[in-house]
Amino acid sequence: MANPTDPFSSSVIPFEVPEQMRAFAEKGVSQARDNYAKFKDVAESHNSAIQAVFASANKGAIEYSAKLREMMTANTAATLDFAQELITAKTPSEAMALWTAHAKKQFEAFTASTKELAELSQKVAAETAEPIKANASRLFKPAA
Repeated sequence: MANPTDPFSSSVIPFEVPEQMRAFAEKGVSQARDNYAKFKDVAESHNSAIQAVFASANKGAIEYSAKLREMMTANTAATLDFAQELITAKTPSEAMALWTAHAKKQFEAFTASTKELAELSQKVAAETAEPIKANASRLFKPAA
């Protein structure tokens, strides 16, 4: 039952929404729901893409770190072997020959390591960018 003291009661203010206004409001609410659903789908899609990017970057960082550790171990072993050989050198010319051979090996190892790290960096960058490219191609389909 309507309360006569309530200022918003239908008995106090006889007001009825015209049919056109009601249809317009319903259409607006329907469009808002559709837009929200689209926004939610895109947001969830982006979240999964971002998670894939971070997972890929993390995997790449672990792989890169392992490669650096492997190179450091090899370099340390080569330096200790060189020191051991240098101690056994009997003449300055023998020591110089050992030093030259060691420097040549180290330079070759450095060159190979640099190339290997560059290739690994490119691989990690490509794998990390892949989820972004896949997500973008889904969102921005070319016009037919």
